[in-house]
Amino acid sequence: MITIDAGPSGTLRVAPSILAADFGSLANAVREIDAETDWLHVDVMDGHFVPNVSIGPPVVKSLRQYSDRFFDCHLMMSEPGRYLEAFRTAGADGCTVHVEVGSTATLIDEAHSMGLRVGLAANPDTPFSLVAPFLGDIDLLLLMTVFPGFGGQSFISDVMGKVSEARREVDVNDLALDIEVDGGIDVVTAPIAVEAGANVLVAGSAIFNRSDPLEAAHELRVAARSGRG
Repeated sequence: MITIDAGPSGTLRVAPSILAADFGSLANAVREIDAETDWLHVDVMDGHFVPNVSIGPPVVKSLRQYSDRFFDCHLMMSEPGRYLEAFRTAGADGCTVHVEVGSTATLIDEAHSMGLRVGLAANPDTPFSLVAPFLGDIDLLLLMTVFPGFGGQSFISDVMGKVSEARREVDVNDLALDIEVDGGIDVVTAPIAVEAGANVLVAGSAIFNRSDPLEAAHELRVAARSGRG
């Protein structure tokens, strides 16, 4: 398996979430937005950690032939360690696990040993203090701006304080770490998140629910740039 380079940390990136795409025509949906896609975000839900079920390694494997973008897999799972190798083999470039499931240091080590880029996610009500000890060991910090489980939710602005705190730690300690936000990201909230310190924007409904998803992704990118001043 060839691992795709994520690119320099801190770069502003748009990561469309395929959770909101038409699963009956997923390959076409991915190809349609390719020109405005930096990373492709894959939401994986197990029906246990979150009250919903989505996709798994077979879908990642099938999509890999249609996209050479970085596959950013968000594992909303109670036991992500059981599936890291399966996702890596299927074509995942990075896997993000939730701090809330525990065994965080072990999961980080296991994912790194497989050659995966490693992310750590935190729910909106999870304090920054739980992820702070791991910032030097991970490649990505995902701060959820909705409670995970379903697409189309409203942006929780209170998380921006946590994003700003994370950005200060990254900058002060010169960490090669991306800060990602996911949930309710659109042309209004994207610049708010970027101004707070996020550099990777996951958007699903705001892109795929539009009549022209490619144009929607472009508009999101333009709006996000305005948050950098």
